[in-house]
Amino acid sequence: MTAYDRRLHAFRPDLADVRLEGAVEAARFVPGQPARVVAHVADVLREPRVGAGLDTQLLYGDDVEVFDETGGWAWVQSARDGYVGYVPSPSLGKRSEAATHLVNVPRTFLYPAPDLKLPRRGELSLGSAVVVTDFAETRGTRYALLSTGEAVIAAHLRPVGEHASDYVAVAETLLMTPYLWGGATAFGIDCSGLVQLAMRMTGRDVLRDSDMQAAGLGEPIEPGTDHSGLRRGDLVFWKGHVAIMTDERTMIHANGHTMMVSREGLAEAVDRIGYLYGGPTGYRRP
Repeated sequence: MTAYDRRLHAFRPDLADVRLEGAVEAARFVPGQPARVVAHVADVLREPRVGAGLDTQLLYGDDVEVFDETGGWAWVQSARDGYVGYVPSPSLGKRSEAATHLVNVPRTFLYPAPDLKLPRRGELSLGSAVVVTDFAETRGTRYALLSTGEAVIAAHLRPVGEHASDYVAVAETLLMTPYLWGGATAFGIDCSGLVQLAMRMTGRDVLRDSDMQAAGLGEPIEPGTDHSGLRRGDLVFWKGHVAIMTDERTMIHANGHTMMVSREGLAEAVDRIGYLYGGPTGYRRP
């Protein structure tokens, strides 16, 4: 049997994705059933129980394949990055028409009608996908009306297919976002989640975890003497960590040192991180 990464392939001793039949061992193989995330954020846990480790998160409007649903938990695989895990069943709904717009600001509110003076119904993160059915204007503010009957500030959305040109600039809009292990949204994010979400807004879907990104995101590069060969957008990897260069000497990263997305000099970070975890393990240019 071929070794498969359980983070990216849906297989357990009792059940597996039918596409893996013949490659992995399982008592039964089933096709995935399409579903869509309807929660504002869906935590993806490694086990179907409250308190299990948080591996990643799905955004509102993300599509998934469901392989099993038992006891209030759904075992799913993300259509966007292939990540496998367990989400609460109420987080999912039917997959209907394709999204028309993405949230294009770090965070925005959902309103029950096109009026910002009404109590909000919820919040959406950067990258969330919505279906806009119409537009309306109230007291000079333009709103997008969603298929759910809710409204969002129109200026906070961008049509699907229109992409940011600089993923680093997107990451910089998330400065001071709280650090969250396994976080992948503008409400809380980790190092590789920052890379993934920022690149998503440029139209590029990349794998989720830092080891996956270190193994295949872009091309490996030589940093040069005193890191003089690095430039804006390059990635610096440590064991279990990744940072984005904003220029030749400074980086941005979600980190447990400041517990938020912050800027830091690369030389300072190399010294600080190296004290406990060793030096950088690689450099890549996406």
